[in-house]
Amino acid sequence: MAICDWPETERPREKLLSKGASNLSDAELLAIFLRTGTRGLSAIDLSRALLRHYGSLKALLSADVSEFCKFNGMGKAKYAQLHASLELSKRFFEEEMQSEPLINNPKACQAYLKHALGNRPCETFAILYLDTQHRVLKFEELFTGTLDSAAVYPREVVRKVIDQCCAAVVLCHNHPSGSVNVSDADRAITLRLQEALALVDVKVLDHLIIANNKVVSFAEHGLL
Repeated sequence: MAICDWPETERPREKLLSKGASNLSDAELLAIFLRTGTRGLSAIDLSRALLRHYGSLKALLSADVSEFCKFNGMGKAKYAQLHASLELSKRFFEEEMQSEPLINNPKACQAYLKHALGNRPCETFAILYLDTQHRVLKFEELFTGTLDSAAVYPREVVRKVIDQCCAAVVLCHNHPSGSVNVSDADRAITLRLQEALALVDVKVLDHLIIANNKVVSFAEHGLL
């Protein structure tokens, strides 16, 4: 049965409009994006098949274009649309994050970093540069490593910070494994960067670890 033949309260688009996007499942949200299914499959059925095939929404969104296009009914146009929508979400949260001092809007900051680093297959170390009012000047990715580590060079970090003329920074990196545990290496590099940046009067406000859909804050856990 086609979705248009379903009761109106069960159709994903109508359900979103009446109850809000947060009340829809991953498959329902994906079906709205896909708009149409394939022969023998409604958009909902196709969405469920995609999620079963990839195992998770994250894996689907992380697929490269060649892998994505191998799935029946998917192509470069759908891939482009999907990643354009992801980039729009990222830019929305970037604007939210930059609209006021970071301390006043931690949720926007965390949402932005989830979009920016959450789906990376390799560990990536990045910095949020802040002005004297703790507003975001710039987000920059500095180092990319392997699945479970990334070499971070304090001298390069100091050079970048001086170039940006910032007053404070928030350090951030992802854990592609999804682990929320703070490693000894994470603690050690944070301390080294704190000490190096203190020499140029730049404060480390926090170090955030992004693991799938979770964010771990060093400041909140008393690790700074």
